[in-house]
Amino acid sequence: MDYITAFITGGITCALVQILMDKTKLLPGRVMVILVILGSVLSFFGIYGPWKEFAGAGATVPLTGFGHTLFEGVKKAVDEDGFIGIFKGGFTSSAVGISAALIFGYIASVIFQPKIKTAGEK
Repeated sequence: MDYITAFITGGITCALVQILMDKTKLLPGRVMVILVILGSVLSFFGIYGPWKEFAGAGATVPLTGFGHTLFEGVKKAVDEDGFIGIFKGGFTSSAVGISAALIFGYIASVIFQPKIKTAGEK
């Protein structure tokens, strides 16, 4: 049942984001920033934690989950270290995910050679 819940909730999230991208002129980078900020704001108001418990990977895999992870890391670091925690908490909590994205992105760039077309080619 956990797989089904994660699939449905993650799918609904992705469908809503796709509708947002299709119906507005927002660029993908801006949509990504909106999603991270949305995850942080929902975490601040105490909404994202229960949503994560219900949806599992359907809530942690989308970019809203990254915003939640950043917020929780900063919150914990501020409680432990004070003001300096604002700067180090997000890095500490998301270091594994960011490192994995960089490593797997590099491996994919080595394995798959993109075919870049010049201006004159079709």
